[in-house]
Amino acid sequence: MSQPWPSAQNAVRAEVARVGASLFQRGLVHSTAGNISVRLSSEQGDGFLITPTDACLGFLDPEQLSWVGEDGTLVAGARASKTLTLHRRIYAAAPQAHCVLHTHSTHLVALTLQGVWRPDDILPPLTPYQLMKVGHVPLVPYRVPGDASVADDVAALIAQAKRPLHAVMLERLGPTVWHSSPASAMALLEELEETARLWLLSDRRPDPLTEAQISELQARFNTPW
Repeated sequence: MSQPWPSAQNAVRAEVARVGASLFQRGLVHSTAGNISVRLSSEQGDGFLITPTDACLGFLDPEQLSWVGEDGTLVAGARASKTLTLHRRIYAAAPQAHCVLHTHSTHLVALTLQGVWRPDDILPPLTPYQLMKVGHVPLVPYRVPGDASVADDVAALIAQAKRPLHAVMLERLGPTVWHSSPASAMALLEELEETARLWLLSDRRPDPLTEAQISELQARFNTPW
């Protein structure tokens, strides 16, 4: 029996599985927490691929990834993650996004338990690469996992942002990031989690970068900060 999707999806499915395994092997996701989705091109069948509900990202079967249409209806594969509504709203609000990634990364969740820097930015501007690769990351107040109202919160934050947002932090749950590809989204997540780890390890004492330093980075690298 032939696969129920265009062959152009195969490479995307393999890449999602590769990224999931990499995140799992390095402890950036655990158990069945976290999800990944990708926006498909017309050649790839349109709609989205998303990891199934309760799937472990470390052991994804590319053939079991959920293929859903633009309206969220399942086309093929296992039942989609309960965060599908959030992913679809991010794609609608951020046209440049082609991959959305959500994890329960340890240091970022710990940061929300101890208290973030401020609600509109969970971390102060600490390192050049944080500003260059990540940008501002606002906090989304706690909701029950899968609550559809989170999608409204995130869409509003994207619309209100003065510079393009690439990430938000769901209180007590973890970061949701989006970028142009699974690899780029993973790199952004890694930088964000590492910055949170540095901030916590330093007892949150370091001074932020100065306004002059921030302005220089913005001028040289067109940072999202």
